[in-house]
Amino acid sequence: MSLTIEDPRVVEFDVQTDEMLVNMGPQHPSTHGVLRLLLRTDGEIVHECTPHIGYLHRCAEKIGENLCAPQWIPYTDRMDYLAAMNMNLGFALTIEKMIGMEVNEKARHLRVFIAELGRIASHLVGMGAYGLDLGTFSPFLYAFREREIILDFFEDICGARLTCSYVTMGGATHDLPESIDVPDGLAALLKIPKGGHKPFFEVIEMFLSWLEKRVAEYHALLTNNAIFIKRTAGIGILTREMAISHGCTGPVLRGSGVDYDLRRDGEPIYTRMYADYDFKVHSAPFKDAPRDVVLGDCWSRFYVRMVELVEAIGIVRQSIPKYQAAEGSHKDTFKFNTKLPKDEVYLETECPRGQMGFYVVGNGTAEPLRTRAKSSCFCNLSITDHICAGVPLADVPAVVGSLDIVMGEIDR
Repeated sequence: MSLTIEDPRVVEFDVQTDEMLVNMGPQHPSTHGVLRLLLRTDGEIVHECTPHIGYLHRCAEKIGENLCAPQWIPYTDRMDYLAAMNMNLGFALTIEKMIGMEVNEKARHLRVFIAELGRIASHLVGMGAYGLDLGTFSPFLYAFREREIILDFFEDICGARLTCSYVTMGGATHDLPESIDVPDGLAALLKIPKGGHKPFFEVIEMFLSWLEKRVAEYHALLTNNAIFIKRTAGIGILTREMAISHGCTGPVLRGSGVDYDLRRDGEPIYTRMYADYDFKVHSAPFKDAPRDVVLGDCWSRFYVRMVELVEAIGIVRQSIPKYQAAEGSHKDTFKFNTKLPKDEVYLETECPRGQMGFYVVGNGTAEPLRTRAKSSCFCNLSITDHICAGVPLADVPAVVGSLDIVMGEIDR
């Protein structure tokens, strides 16, 4: 029997809640680095989310004014340390644009190969870490298992795994190896004897073929998982207009329905690298999206990265025969103390998290007058107050995690 307000068994309470300030971070695992989020909440609902940054500031831009261009390459590694190869490429292209340098065909295809391998590794981390944000551990382990193999390849190529300093002005510091030992992780997955020595590109193809088959597994664990959809669909909605007005780029922008990618739409010095490649730029809405998905929500941003991972596999495959058939060296001559003209130049490239820009002012010496890095994650982070307002406190990790930020790139 239903009760009415007149029933003597019903007692009315005048429930009042006070606003509370809650600090999330800077040591919270869901903030993807040393990020502090100051949340103003009313009960369980977030009314305001203010990001506080600067905990990882290392004066990278000021240091760049006291170094010649090749010496600053290692500092770009440490901005987005999950996509070091892509960061190296952006700054190298900026200097080449300034001095009017164009690398040979072989170096261009080598750069595409290494940049897209870096994109795969970065999106694997983004996928695994996002699953961890939402409370599932298995995808995190699978993602890092695959990423470790790519880092093994990087180690074979240049000797470093994370901060590579590999792509530089004129091309790359080393040519790709002819043959390598099959990484132990890949040998275990393929159930072949460890320590086998095979041609480099044969090992790469073995890995790509295996990874391609795992994508369906990732979708089953996350993308199409009912709990994952419940946590991400219709949450943290970023409209197309808001994304553009805040300068959002990369998967965050494409997840809001803007079809824009600098590999296709950027400046000629960058787009000519990809001119001979067949790839698609994916943006929301998606035909195969679950019915609860809304344009610009967390699920859409996540799915953009998943389809980009598959596209990157295809680009790496295309780059191998192009690199093998191309003439030239892995690096054109660029003197260590090359003087930069009295000019200024700015260039953006499509990194895994969005458009990373470098601005350089020359003064006629080898050391630039000014170096400046424009962070994609900084712009993407600026929307947190808008997309977190009105969501439950428990959904904040889902919203912030969907932006896939790296604090080293923001703070510099």
